[in-house]
Amino acid sequence: MKAIILAGGSGTRLWPVSRYGLPKQFVSINGGKSLLLGTIERLCDYLKPEDIYVITNEDYKFHVIEELRKVSKNLENNLILEPVGRNTAPAIALSMKFCLEKLGCSRKETIFICPSDHIIEPLKKFTEYLGACDELAKTGKIVTFGISPRDPNTGYGYIKRGPKIKMDGGFRAFDVDRFVEKPDLKTAGKYLKSGDYYWNSGMFGFSIEIMSAELKKNAPEVYKKMGLSFSAMVKNFREMPNISIDYAVMEKSDKTAVLQADLLWSDLGSWDSLEEIEPKDERGNIKIGNVVDINSRNSIIYGGDRLISAIDVEDLLVVDTRDAILVAKRGSSQKVKEMVNILKSRKNKEVMEHTTVYRPWGSYTVLEEGPRYKIKRITVKPGEKLSIQLHHHRSEHWIVVKGVAKVTNGEQVKLVHENESTYVPKSTRHRLENPGKVPLELIEVQNGEYVGEDDIIRLDDHYGRK
Repeated sequence: MKAIILAGGSGTRLWPVSRYGLPKQFVSINGGKSLLLGTIERLCDYLKPEDIYVITNEDYKFHVIEELRKVSKNLENNLILEPVGRNTAPAIALSMKFCLEKLGCSRKETIFICPSDHIIEPLKKFTEYLGACDELAKTGKIVTFGISPRDPNTGYGYIKRGPKIKMDGGFRAFDVDRFVEKPDLKTAGKYLKSGDYYWNSGMFGFSIEIMSAELKKNAPEVYKKMGLSFSAMVKNFREMPNISIDYAVMEKSDKTAVLQADLLWSDLGSWDSLEEIEPKDERGNIKIGNVVDINSRNSIIYGGDRLISAIDVEDLLVVDTRDAILVAKRGSSQKVKEMVNILKSRKNKEVMEHTTVYRPWGSYTVLEEGPRYKIKRITVKPGEKLSIQLHHHRSEHWIVVKGVAKVTNGEQVKLVHENESTYVPKSTRHRLENPGKVPLELIEVQNGEYVGEDDIIRLDDHYGRK
């Protein structure tokens, strides 16, 4: 079995924590590991790490590499890059082509597809279900994980089960009768009461042979591109239809089976879904971060280091980040996407990036910004370096706080140590490197008529960026 993790989405339903520049698969919702890293490690309980691959796009390439390196430095090449987002059916077709051509997989190989941003517990049971999925896929089924519903949730699609499939080991599997779109509350209640429906988890397994045949029959425009070489398929990827695997295959195929998965599962599709995975206090509150409250009830209060004080609030959602605060009535978090669309139309920068922005060499945090100046804290990982670049509209002053910097400034190259500084004039070729063994931290003060991030002329880049 090979696992393909889908990590190209830019979901913003958890804004302001999840943003286009750093979507939820790369963030930790409650401290610790990112959701992507948790997904990789969860799969490692059943698969060898080298059998796990992540498909994403160029925008998120270095975020994925960073998470893969945390598992093993040997995994940083376990990456499949889409040149442009074309939904899950083209992504899966490209992944299958990669497995056939680059990995030398047999057409009988089982492929397991899973999102990168879900919460799943307990690990042991999930691992057992992966084994059952592998077994069932070898019989010619496209196996989807159906989560036994806990409540009449209207945020998930549903799967209605058909006749039972005989399986050993106490596993329950059924032919799929039909897939159902997200229902209204009354209909979801009927589904729950009947016992014949499952939440559609978006996780499924199949053999390359069977999925290829189903694509050929039900999505010929996608399948046709699989006749090309992998490199040609990438070049022609933009011509692929923008279609999900659910619409392309799952809802049309007569080979689908649902494996009943009795797991604690959440796709974290909204802030309200935190109640599925986070403990509540005695008054029904979920509090994450530095939160103090008096007599608050049934509220979600999510923050970081900054103190949030709440008094007598009820049925409220509060999410605090360094540069944006979300306040909503509980139950209204599905409208966050509407808010993000409004902010996007207004070109609000808060919808794109956090104040801390991650780069392949490290990160920077904007501490303050005003007319003609910007102040940043920059962290460069050991052995990494920024591009050779210049700026036409600003000068920069660097003060080293921790570590040692190797600075190229025009024709001069020198080391700058803690509590030392250097000045880079406008239109001067320069580069910052960390030659040391510890992270380099410095304060950068920019000054000039324009301090936007697009005033960067890259002359040479270690990471191939333009």
